Amino acid sequence: MKKKVISGLLCAVMAVSLTAGCSSQSAQSQDTGKESAKEGTSKVAAEEGAKGKEGKVINIYVWNDEFKTRYEDYYASKLPEGYTVNFVTTPSENNAYQNALDEALLNQADAKPDDKVDMFLVEADYILKYVNSDSTMDLKELGITDEDMSKQYEYTKVIAQDSNGRQKGISWQGCPGLYIYRRSIAKEVLGTDDPAEVQKAINDWDSFDKTAEKMKEKGYYMVSGFDDTYRTFSNNVSAPWVDGDKVVIDPNMERWIEQTKNYTDKGYNQKTVLWSAEWASGQGPEGKVFGYFMPAWGVDFTMAKNSLAKAEADGGKQEAGNGSFGDWAATTGPESYNWGGTWMCAATGTDNADIVADIMKTICCDDDTMKKIVEEKNDFVNNKVIMEELAKSDYKSAFLGGQNPLQMYCDAAEKVDMSKISPYDQGLNESLQTAMHDYFNGTVDKETALKNFYTAIKEKYPELKTE
Repeated sequence: MKKKVISGLLCAVMAVSLTAGCSSQSAQSQDTGKESAKEGTSKVAAEEGAKGKEGKVINIYVWNDEFKTRYEDYYASKLPEGYTVNFVTTPSENNAYQNALDEALLNQADAKPDDKVDMFLVEADYILKYVNSDSTMDLKELGITDEDMSKQYEYTKVIAQDSNGRQKGISWQGCPGLYIYRRSIAKEVLGTDDPAEVQKAINDWDSFDKTAEKMKEKGYYMVSGFDDTYRTFSNNVSAPWVDGDKVVIDPNMERWIEQTKNYTDKGYNQKTVLWSAEWASGQGPEGKVFGYFMPAWGVDFTMAKNSLAKAEADGGKQEAGNGSFGDWAATTGPESYNWGGTWMCAATGTDNADIVADIMKTICCDDDTMKKIVEEKNDFVNNKVIMEELAKSDYKSAFLGGQNPLQMYCDAAEKVDMSKISPYDQGLNESLQTAMHDYFNGTVDKETALKNFYTAIKEKYPELKTE
């Protein structure tokens, strides 16, 4: 409860910016005097951190170990002697990560040098909350220029800018999504595992539904569970979650609810919940799930590991023949979408600004490093030149049976529109999914599920209205 109260205080400080999405910058620009004062405060805090005693510990706040692996593989060897990096990890469920981060940022000014937040990571679902606050530094103050970021996808830059256009965050990855399907199941049910031919069978939602019926007839599931298609719908909404201070359920989210209920009742999914053991098992050797909607990070960070019969911890390798590894392929699916994304922010008051800047430049702006990330991790990096080059190369994904899916990812990235996000997206997305699980399972009716959703909103965001 203490963390929730403290987090609420920080949200109150950010009140003007919290209600603003990418589409409301014109209204925010009216407070130019206030913004100028904020900029001055931010600079002073940064300068004071630089002039004060410098700590030898770089504290980076994260919610999982994805970025930690990128840091260890592509920057750790460059860390100056005598310094250490400390990853402060708090899982993101139920806003726990944000609550922990908010408390640390509130204590930033009085923290000892080795306890200060130096850098923290944020997701698309709540990035606006932080870039529109005094807690983040303008990257230009760190020496990161427009030229440094010139090859990055435009949406990844715009989403991390405050209401005055200052760049407050930077990302090494883009997160366009595809439909990742099981080759052996495709051959059995559709007669082919060729991506172009499979795409014809799922080119739109009507054909996707028809193919789901075919999968059911053969004993397979089109998707694993309730949440699998969620991002294809939520990333293509017509308006942000919040209009002023009112929560509005977009028609596209209504379509997700209708489709998922239909799929559950007809047995087109196996009633799993995202990230659960049952959900993950569908990617394994005995899995009966035809496909998963996934961005590149989902393939590398999740599916590749879940596919193995013999886990890496037990001496297994990510190679064809170990479980279902290699028995997968990618195609566009019924709709282009984006899922996730991780941005680095420099915390105002950091006493290690130079090192923070160098981490950002190395992982997010250096061509050679970014190319290695694609080739070694199968991630989709935030560099148009590198991605287009590799899309036309002999690059092959072992997990995808030797396929090169990069041109499909590049094409999807160009269609990404992040103008409909709001600072509340993580909490609202999680709350809607959780509330609807009971409806899909048939334990409550839809009206009750919606009431439960609105109750959860009031607990997380008491400042929002639901009617």
